[in-house]
Formats: sequence, structure tokens, C-alpha cells
Amino acid sequence: MSRSDSQIITSVGIDIGTTTTQLVLSRLTIENTASVTLVPRVSITAKEVIHRSRIHLTPLLEHHLINGEEISRLVEEEYRLAAVTPRDIDSGAVIITGETAKKENAKALLDVLAGFAGDFVVAAAGPNLESIYAGKGSGAGAYSAEKHQEIVNIDVGGGTSNFAVFREGQAIDTTCLNIGGRLLEIEPGGDRVTYIAQPMQAVLKAMGRRIRVGEVIQLEHLREIAALMAQSIVEVILSKNLSSLTGELLMAPPLSLNYPLNSIMVSGGVADYVYKDSPPCSVEEVSAFGDMGPLLGWMLREKIIAAGFALIKPLETVRATVIGTGTQSISLSGSTIHVQGQASLPLRNILVAKPFPRESAGIPAAAEEIGDFVRKSVSLLYTEGQTQHLALAFQGPRTLSFLDIQTLAKGIVLGVDEFIAGDKPLILIIEKDCGKILGQCLTALCGKHRELICIDQLCLENCDYIDIGKPLMGGRVIPVVMKTLVFDTKKL
Repeated sequence: MSRSDSQIITSVGIDIGTTTTQLVLSRLTIENTASVTLVPRVSITAKEVIHRSRIHLTPLLEHHLINGEEISRLVEEEYRLAAVTPRDIDSGAVIITGETAKKENAKALLDVLAGFAGDFVVAAAGPNLESIYAGKGSGAGAYSAEKHQEIVNIDVGGGTSNFAVFREGQAIDTTCLNIGGRLLEIEPGGDRVTYIAQPMQAVLKAMGRRIRVGEVIQLEHLREIAALMAQSIVEVILSKNLSSLTGELLMAPPLSLNYPLNSIMVSGGVADYVYKDSPPCSVEEVSAFGDMGPLLGWMLREKIIAAGFALIKPLETVRATVIGTGTQSISLSGSTIHVQGQASLPLRNILVAKPFPRESAGIPAAAEEIGDFVRKSVSLLYTEGQTQHLALAFQGPRTLSFLDIQTLAKGIVLGVDEFIAGDKPLILIIEKDCGKILGQCLTALCGKHRELICIDQLCLENCDYIDIGKPLMGGRVIPVVMKTLVFDTKKL
């Protein structure tokens, strides 16, 4: 795409969660809005949703495996209803979230679905990344930027509750709690327990109760269970001193809570019931969808209001999801890159972490402080044991002096050391024209054995993705694809 051109593409977002699976087709207008003298930047200047699927129950096999054949059939059927084929799709995102991301065949399913999404981003989202996606999709990120205040989005699904705190549009803190509306399954429209997930066993143990599959359950007992679950969710945003149950069910480090927090937004499958005016009044109402989600939603509403938080209604609740991916392909000349070793290239779907938002006061003067920001940014997106590559994006050093470039290099090394293994490439994206010298400083610090890719004159944001191809023309040119996830958010 040239700097003056715009391009219209068809994109798809496929979201497979613990309880529900959905698909959104969109038409995106992509432009490079930077002037001729500035670095390339992907901007979505228009977006139109052209098809929303029904919200399907995620098909599983014996609670341990995702039914890949049924998922593929579901996607094929939605494509047919939208009158599109995989050949019509230019880009997309396939995201597996919640308890479903833990299923034994989740990775294989991603490979199967990749063919439905063109030039795609594909990921089994860990709890932190899922939290950020949900907060962007619900509109919490946009709300924080518009109102200039912190807000926490709690995305309550079937198996997990994902927390993301936003400030000025940027996620500043995340965590995840293993509590959701489908941890206890009940005969749809009935009162007999059909499944008890492991985290629910912990809830029952904390209550001193025992429930077995096949038992009939009473409304008062469901209320007690839902009340404790809702209290555990709210406890995460109230205090660092967590109960033993909440501590046991946390799937990531707790929120730091070193910021003011007065507003809450709730998204996810349970959220519709948070914003209802009356509670479910019978077991049959509670179990309408085969779980206890409606009651958990109502109890969460009561606990949030009792704790004194402002409850903000999101743009999207159950449909707070990605609607597609905007992409831009460019070729960079060798003068803008530093590549130390090429064994890993090409690389696809590299997740981008941006430690310093565009609105921040700038990069600190001390390497240790830079390292703290980098460490925090990486920890928000990094999941232990993940195989996905991660890139760091910066506007640049404080100045283009050698001392400031060297300080930035030292801070980067301090920040990534505990996350990025020595056998993974260290990938840096810099807006300012200093990629070669920054790469040389990093090589001096890390040694020539460390694979290093440093690219400048690109503008990327937190949670974007990037593909990097093999260098061409004797290393003088490297092909790059920038990808940005698109959410169907408008002003609140």
C-alpha cells in the first residue's frame, strides 16, 4: 500500500470462548494516515459490520476437547449465510479464550480454522491478553480516554472473569479469576446438576458444601453459591488482602491497585444479567442456558453497587469481541534495520508490547526505570510457557544522542531478561531513525550469540501484531506486515 492509497478489505473475527462461539464479518477501510515524511502507520478510517453470526454454544467433547469438526461446520454455515467464501476474506483474527484455551486440542483447532481467515492473526489468548481484548471490545478503553479516568472492565464468561484496568485508552493492569457462569452446569430449564468444573469444587469447599452430578439443586443454594462467587470477583478490585478462595482461583498476579478506581464496566456472557432490572426468580430461569450465569450476573450487580462503584454499561456485552484485522504490507530498506542472526525468520503473528503510550511524558532518563516499564508491559501480555514471539515497540530514545540510545538499550535488557528466553529472538520496533545503532548497542550488551531484530521507522501500538519476512536482496530489504485488531466500538 502506498502512502497515499486507501484499501478496502473484508475481514473476519472468530471468537471461541468457554460458553459461546461467534463470528463477525466486517468491511474495513485502511489508510496510511502519516504524511510522506513520517513513518508508516496503519489506520482504520472506516469500518462496517456486514454479518454477525448467531451466538452459538461452544461445542465440546466430554468437557476436555473442543469439537473441531463442529466448529468448522459452524464457521462454514455462517460464511454461507453471509454469502462469502474463504477466498473473499483478506484478513482476520481467530481467538480462543477462557477455559476453552486450556482444552487439549486448542492449538490444533487454531490450525484448522486458520484457513477461514485469510491473512490472519491466530492465538490462544492467555488470561492477561484476553482481558485487554475484552476491555477494548466493550468500550472500556475508549471510555477511559474520553473521560480521562481509570475504569476496570470485568469480562465474566463461562469459565473465567478477566479484569483489565484502562487509563487514557491504555491497559495498565490485568488479572484473571477462575470464576464464570458455566462452572456449574444444570439441566437446561431444569434443576438437576449435570457437570461441576474443578474451580467450582473450590467454591463449594470454601462454603462447606458438597454437590454431586445428578443431584437436584434448590434456588436458595444457587443463590448462596452465586453470592460467594460474586463477592470473590469484587474482592479482586477492592483489596490486595484476598481471601484464601480468591487467592486460590487467581490465574495471574493480583491487581496492583495503586491507582484510583471508581467505575466498573462488565462484559461477557454474564453481563446482560448484570444490567437487568430484576433477578431470576426460579431455578428454571437460572438454568435457562444450562448453567448459573443469569444468577451470577445479578449477584455481581448487587455486590458492585454495595461496594460503592459506578456501574457503567458497555457498548457490547456478550459481543465484546474482535471484528477483524487491518493489515499493511511494506518493504523496509537495509538502512532501517539491524538483524543479528536470521535462523528464526520468517516470523508470523508477533505480538507487540508498547511500554510507553503515545500520551505519556516520554521515556525516563534512567535505565532501571525504563526496565521497570518494560517489565510491566511484557508481564501484561506474557503467559508462562508461551511459544508466541513478542516484540517491543517504542517511539525512540529521549534524544538521538548515543548516551540516550545506550540507556534505552540497557533498560530493554533489564526489562525483558526474565521473560524472553535466550533461544528466542529479541525483537524491537522503533519509530525514530535509530534502529541500526540501537541494535548495535543491544548486541554489545547481549553478545553476538543472541538473535536480534531491530526495525525502525514503523509505528505500532500495544497489542498490534507484525509479520517479518526473510531479508531480500542480500539483506538490503526486509518485508514486514503490520496488523491491528479492530473492535466494533463507538463513542459511549
